[in-house]
Amino acid sequence: MEKEKVSSGNIIDLTVLKRLLQFVNPYKGRFYLVIFLTLALGILTPLRPILIQNTIDQDVQYGNYWGMVNVMLIIFALLIVQSVVQYVHTFISGRIAQFVIRDIRVKLYSHIVQLRLPFFDKTPIGRLVTRTISDVETLADVFSEGLAAMASDLLQIVFILVFMFWIDWRLALVSLSTIPLMVLATYVFKEKIKVTFNDVRNAVSNLNAFVQEHITGMNIVQIFGSESKEFEKFKEINREHRDANLRSVLYYSVYFPVAEIIVAMGTGLLVWYGAKGAINEEITGITLGKLVSFIMFIQLFFRPIRMIADRYNTLQMGIVSTSRIINLLDDQEFVSTSGSFAPSHMKGEVRFDHVWFAYTDNNYVLKDFNIEIKQGQTVALVGATGAGKSSVINLLNRFYEINRGQILIDGVNLNEYNLSALRKNIGVVLQDVFLFSDTIRYNITLGNPDVTDEMILHAADLVGARKFIDRLPGGLNYNVMERGATLSVGQRQLLSFIRAMVYDPKILVLDEATSSVDSETEEMIQTAITKMMENRTSIVIAHRLSTIQHAHKIIVLDKGEVKESGRHEELLSKDGFYSNLHRMQYKEAV
Repeated sequence: MEKEKVSSGNIIDLTVLKRLLQFVNPYKGRFYLVIFLTLALGILTPLRPILIQNTIDQDVQYGNYWGMVNVMLIIFALLIVQSVVQYVHTFISGRIAQFVIRDIRVKLYSHIVQLRLPFFDKTPIGRLVTRTISDVETLADVFSEGLAAMASDLLQIVFILVFMFWIDWRLALVSLSTIPLMVLATYVFKEKIKVTFNDVRNAVSNLNAFVQEHITGMNIVQIFGSESKEFEKFKEINREHRDANLRSVLYYSVYFPVAEIIVAMGTGLLVWYGAKGAINEEITGITLGKLVSFIMFIQLFFRPIRMIADRYNTLQMGIVSTSRIINLLDDQEFVSTSGSFAPSHMKGEVRFDHVWFAYTDNNYVLKDFNIEIKQGQTVALVGATGAGKSSVINLLNRFYEINRGQILIDGVNLNEYNLSALRKNIGVVLQDVFLFSDTIRYNITLGNPDVTDEMILHAADLVGARKFIDRLPGGLNYNVMERGATLSVGQRQLLSFIRAMVYDPKILVLDEATSSVDSETEEMIQTAITKMMENRTSIVIAHRLSTIQHAHKIIVLDKGEVKESGRHEELLSKDGFYSNLHRMQYKEAV
């Protein structure tokens, strides 16, 4: 499995930040309120040291008891107001975050379901899970602890600086003399933690991709006895994740003690300078109240500086996650384009006109492919593995786009059809049946409220599945568990028949539809298949030639090219490709 490597870029990525803020537009009123509350917090925080300075210099010094009481009451009221403002600020910014990530996740998932199969061929599912869950969740912290909190911290720093220089510029300069050390420490920490975070996010993405892929393919791992090897791979990826987090812990454990030492140094310098002026009166204008207020200012000033480094980390995480999400949303290469043609009735005439198709580069799996299927005809596609049979189904459903030529249904180019209308008229039964961990009803309707129980039961009667459904506990409400684990292979295949027939499609595609069932079940559904094909255009892919002898036309494919076509008897008489396939299967049967 290829490991993902994503680098975080600079935090001042205005393009990414602008795209992120676009998601806030529906909640502009609340966002502006958060900005106002941020401004209010910036003003309220520095007021306490000023009040304490005044009460020490004016009330304590002269023994004014009631003056001290009044100031304490004002400070108490100020704390209550600040707490309320902080609560509202946190609550509203948190709500905005939850609404925004809900909108982003909905938009992201909506985009993913519109992507064509080539995208999923190239992208590990675990990475998409990381984008939709982990990366989107990270954005909540950007609004609740990143942007709003960082703006509040910056405003507090600005207002504290203003008040400090306004009260006494000399004490302000002494108090801020250790700022270069703090800035240097914060910068080093920020750079280290940015790299570490990037490693953590890469490791999380790789872990998700590895675990999802290997749990899904656990039967293969166990069949070939590769548990220990895969476990070693998992431990290696998990070790990278652990090491990245440990580096983060190391940087945090070093930075915050260093920051405390720098703050203590600033406080010590202030006390030494200020005490000399206040006690010995060597420096005019410095009072005990000013000294106490500046000690408080230092704590208030350096706290947001320390926190900004952590906020930066949060914001950096959000920028990286936003960049990943935006890259996925902007990936229009694999988005399915849908036409507007949605006919109320489809006859089911199909024509492949000089179609060339390759999954990668110019490695064509269909070469100048031409077939014509009339309304109500049954056409069988046969050939060795890799001949291009399944590609015909993929192209007919527009899972992939052709390189050259055109595909027509009822004389209309496939690209002009509305995708939803097109696929509702094409019933597909695949060899590998996928069932969701849900009820039988959901696995047939896929949540479509237009499909009633009567429609489901009618289709079940048609394919001979009514009896086995009625025997299950709860009937249509029976939960089949993940991938239909509680059902037999034959039962899962029967459900896929119901799922295909419930929409009454005009074109029916059977891709090795009976290859996974036992002989008894196959015999039971052969009659149902015959009924399903009545008055429908049918395309059948089968390795067992005995199942397609009555087809109106059999098309023999080899390496993406049509080698022969005709009825069963005609092709046998030619003694060509089809005849060779027939003889090989007959020998195997004997």
